Amino acid sequence: MMKHEQPALPYAMNALSPFLSEEQLFYHYSKHHAAYFANLNRLIEGKKEGALTMRELIQTTHGPIFNNAAQAWNHNFFWLLLAPKPGQQVKGHLKKSIEQHFGSFEAFKTAFSDSANTIFGSGWAWLAKSHDGKLEILALPNGENPIKYGKEAVLGLDVWEHSYYIDYRNRRADYTQKFFEHINWDFAEDHFIKPQL
Repeated sequence: MMKHEQPALPYAMNALSPFLSEEQLFYHYSKHHAAYFANLNRLIEGKKEGALTMRELIQTTHGPIFNNAAQAWNHNFFWLLLAPKPGQQVKGHLKKSIEQHFGSFEAFKTAFSDSANTIFGSGWAWLAKSHDGKLEILALPNGENPIKYGKEAVLGLDVWEHSYYIDYRNRRADYTQKFFEHINWDFAEDHFIKPQL
């Protein structure tokens, strides 16, 4: 059986403040994210799914196993995508591709933010890359992610209320705006060129 382990955060629990406070990150990482791993391992114990990687679980399962595997992977990706030091700028191949597909980075940012801010209920906004290199924005419910649809994640923003409500209450648009100030564009570029997870 393959036991899935929650990775350590790549920075201190207070490193994203004031974008995300230490309290916000503690509950999100230590409670919600940790629970997805605990639930997933419990659900696959003694079953054939216990031999599958997280990607394989996302691609082949449904219901509670899929929900927990997808949310575990989504958050693994999300933590790596966030940069403690604000102000990184998109560059390189990813910048060129965004400009090619959306006209400009600002047009992309507006479209992505609108997508994130209008998801009804819980979900994720993704910038996804198809196998042919095409970029598109996906607004997906609950824990769904691009892997489920045969695509790769380039950016992902968690808009479940547990991801921002301690700090932002009902101001999801403020959270989305601040997200763009804390993107680790080096990780996004690396994942755009070759998936890292």
